[in-house]
Amino acid sequence: MLGGAGVLLGVAAAPAQAAEVSYATDCVPPPVSGLPTVKGTTKVEVTAPATAKVGDEVEVVWKFTQAASKNPDLIDLPADSVQPSGTLKAAGAQTASVAMQGPRENPAIPKGGAMILSDMKGKLKLTTAGEVTLTPDAYAINVMSTDTKCAPTETVKPAATIEVTAGEGDPPPESPDPTDPATTGGTTRGDTTTGGTTGDTIGGGTGGGDTGGTTGGGGEQTDFTGKAVDIPYACKTPIGDKDATSPVQINAKKNGGSYDLTVQFKGSVMDSPADIPADSVKPSMEVVLGGADKGTVAVEGPTNAEAIKSGDPMVISDMTGTYKPGADGESTLSPGVLTVKALGTTTTCTPKESAVSLTLDTSAQPGGAAGGSGSAGGSASGSGGSGAASGGLAETGSDDGGGLRALGLVAGTAVLLGGAVFTFMPGAWRRASRRAP
Repeated sequence: MLGGAGVLLGVAAAPAQAAEVSYATDCVPPPVSGLPTVKGTTKVEVTAPATAKVGDEVEVVWKFTQAASKNPDLIDLPADSVQPSGTLKAAGAQTASVAMQGPRENPAIPKGGAMILSDMKGKLKLTTAGEVTLTPDAYAINVMSTDTKCAPTETVKPAATIEVTAGEGDPPPESPDPTDPATTGGTTRGDTTTGGTTGDTIGGGTGGGDTGGTTGGGGEQTDFTGKAVDIPYACKTPIGDKDATSPVQINAKKNGGSYDLTVQFKGSVMDSPADIPADSVKPSMEVVLGGADKGTVAVEGPTNAEAIKSGDPMVISDMTGTYKPGADGESTLSPGVLTVKALGTTTTCTPKESAVSLTLDTSAQPGGAAGGSGSAGGSASGSGGSGAASGGLAETGSDDGGGLRALGLVAGTAVLLGGAVFTFMPGAWRRASRRAP
């Protein structure tokens, strides 16, 4: 019996005889990097079941045997900092685009080293009998919140084929279970993240959605976790204007009628391009209020306690401040203007687009923020709560609110802090930015 079961399993799991396909590719680095388009060759193996029937949902695996671009000669990429995503084209009996994505898993990649990308996976629901071919298409390489986009410049050959047969005797689709909250209206289905609950609302209830983590001011809840939102910044630095995008999260802890705020930049460890002395880097921000309330809240972080040597992770503290509400109702908190002072220089970054990280159900306090045009609160010792990043973003704060290890170079771009750092090495920056990957 065991032998027979093994044979049956072997037949069911038989993969397609996937051959490696190779195709010319253009890879476009992030515009802010100033790097030219890379022309290279992508080599891919795709595996999928050799046979299946209509109605099956099959898993497809995209394995890179060679990426078209290399790591530029700018910085060493740390382990688990690179994530690929892409599109696989199904054709023949069925036409579809299959979204593919791999985990953020990679060994450390030195400057100029080959890009090592994780295997991407996706699922395809088979709808039509016949031969279905699978062909790799465009893909993106995400490194520290920036994307290098790669696309074929020639016709790509199919990398795998599935023989799809008509299903016989398949049971009819099951009727929705009326007791399942996911299939009924008027029920809130919560997706729980560390430190709080964000909303995934179906037909009613309140949730975070795309407007940030929605939280109530009543009851016993005192800690509120915001949503990490990607904020595109226009930065004025001592060496010129730069654009940068970084995920930012705002968390709050109720303290009487006010809230202690903690603002965190989410990302991964980056290496410092130069020696940075202790007590030389200090960030601050104006958190923008919206909804029922108006004004801004000033938050700031302490300077770096220890010197940061070239090649070591850059560490910047979380920023804290106190928000005293000035209105009753739902008030939103969004990342605002960021200021980074380092070694006598100032870099000012203004959001090009606003995004709500946190929504609070507030009650007006005497002297609160509503209608104010200036700062709604000064710096204060916040809760230090780290919270969990929405959407699976990496948590980089330490257990004691230690902070961010994400303001540095991203694939050769100065992200938020870069202008201040590069006052030490403008010549090196100019030389590096002209190098092709």
